[in-house]
Amino acid sequence: MNNRSEILDRWTKEKSEELYGIKNWGNGYFSISDKGEVQVTPFRENKSIAISLMDIISGIRERGLDLPVLLRFENLLDAQISYINKSFSDAMKALNYQNVYRGVYPVKVNQQQHVIEEVTKFGQRYHHGLEVGSKAELIAALSLLKDKEACLICNGYKDEEFIDLGLYAVKMGFKCFFVLEIPGELDLILDRSKALGVKPYIGIRIKLSSKAGGHWTESGGDRSIFGLSVSQIINVVDTLKEKNMLDCLKLLHYHLGSQIPNIRDIRSAVLEAARVYAELVKEGAPMGYLDLGGGLAVDYDGSNTNYPYSRNYTVEEYCMDVVESVMTVLDSSDVPHPVIITESGRSTVAYHSVLLMNVLDVDTFEEYELPEINDEDYSEQVLNLYEVLKNLSLKNIQECYNDALYYRDELRDMFKHGRISLRERALSEKIFWNIIHQIVKEKQKLKHVPPELEDIECAIADIYYCNFSVFQSLPDSWAIDQLFPLMPLHRLLELPKRNAVIADITCDCDGKIDRFIDLHDVRTTLPLHEVKNGDDYYLGVFLVGAYQETLGDLHNLFGDTNVVSVRINPDGSYELVREILGDSVADVLSYVEYDIKTMQESFRETAEEAVRSGLITPVERREIMKAYETGLRGYTYYEK
Repeated sequence: MNNRSEILDRWTKEKSEELYGIKNWGNGYFSISDKGEVQVTPFRENKSIAISLMDIISGIRERGLDLPVLLRFENLLDAQISYINKSFSDAMKALNYQNVYRGVYPVKVNQQQHVIEEVTKFGQRYHHGLEVGSKAELIAALSLLKDKEACLICNGYKDEEFIDLGLYAVKMGFKCFFVLEIPGELDLILDRSKALGVKPYIGIRIKLSSKAGGHWTESGGDRSIFGLSVSQIINVVDTLKEKNMLDCLKLLHYHLGSQIPNIRDIRSAVLEAARVYAELVKEGAPMGYLDLGGGLAVDYDGSNTNYPYSRNYTVEEYCMDVVESVMTVLDSSDVPHPVIITESGRSTVAYHSVLLMNVLDVDTFEEYELPEINDEDYSEQVLNLYEVLKNLSLKNIQECYNDALYYRDELRDMFKHGRISLRERALSEKIFWNIIHQIVKEKQKLKHVPPELEDIECAIADIYYCNFSVFQSLPDSWAIDQLFPLMPLHRLLELPKRNAVIADITCDCDGKIDRFIDLHDVRTTLPLHEVKNGDDYYLGVFLVGAYQETLGDLHNLFGDTNVVSVRINPDGSYELVREILGDSVADVLSYVEYDIKTMQESFRETAEEAVRSGLITPVERREIMKAYETGLRGYTYYEK
């Protein structure tokens, strides 16, 4: 009978899929193998080709690289670029749209050279271009973009050097558009184009009245810091007419925001922008390009809702709604269909990067064994707290919780004033935590949970200390409470019996993750497996390709992680095509203006002084200097 019960209750990969939601957020790229390991399946047309992330970790470690590692899958970058372009192409064909789609990738989303190289390489067959927002990004783009049919969109504040570079790009045959972000840019563009003898491609960024929900709602609306109002647009048109340069006005652009969860907001903005576009055509501008900016969201939690970290539409629905909205306005005004441009950066690169990290230690909050407690040995307050534990039941769970808090705080105050000993304080803490454990157990039986007890499991959650820095590798998790899918990479045929929060190795109370994805809400703990001493246990954070690398900072001088780029071949093999070593200690110290040679010399003098003082021997000095220099060359993260 027991064997039958065990078989019926056996944990399966399907239960792990449901628990961690991998089928919902994985977008078909990530799944769980029959061995209970997370695998990547990069080819939509052939799901039989799958590579275990645990196999990749083994290969990385055999090559001498330590975790944490940022894993980049070239195939997923290729797949997402193809997916977006094909979805727009299919929508245009289905609706009989009389022009084409030209995507551009915003360099700011992930500026790493290898990422931009791959975007331009994979995007060339679709004439997928780049969007830049600074002189530095333009210089990077010009070194990598080879396709003259692709669009190069120049947003941001532009000085003379920026404009000259863009005009030279036009002279070399690139479709390089200067988007007016502020009114004063027009005169400088016209002056430099006259001086260099190049006719510019001019675009206008409009401040839409439409606004979107989510974190970046201020990107749209009248108070957006960039873009022109309708009256300013009319002034631009009049200036161009006056200078006989209206034929240079070819593009209208807006940016509603990043990660727009609600398709209605997207449709509303497109309709408004298309109306402005039609009016500019009536003013005599040739136009031809409508740049709808970014906003295509990533479903980080897999809920398919208008929650800020999800979206209530598919990529196919997004493309159909965009194309249909443009046609609805322009067909009624008898205006030719323009080339549609979108700047979908997040959805292009988010999936292709995974942060791999190992668990270093676990701090558990188990129930304590209590000594025999009698009236003679302990204070009244300790006895009162013990009575709460003995009398706790389902009927008085709320009352016991309130009493436990009251007596605990009273005992802490008594300790501060010297009225109880350290041992008595320790015993009171044990009793209190045993009460919390009992409340958590009883809570499972409640039909209606009091608000104060909703997240009480967090109070006794394990802390899994992981080899990474939130501030360096997941800055949005810390700064804006961004949710990323996080799960074990193996042991997924075992029941995860522990509830945990994740701590990094910075000495900062903010260096943690205590909010996790859930289909219906936000979880405050993550189910994980028990880790025994000496066991390797690996976690992965997914969909981290957008913004996280560039925004990371050097909190506690933890630098960039090791980066490995993986290419999966159609025959099911894979290769590590690029390895970038993470920052050494010397690297990060140099970033904050330390001179490494001066540091070594200063420490050598300190060690020599210790020799003279008889504190260490010359041989010990040699070993100490060797350790110091080895530390400078070492990885900033925990090394075995």
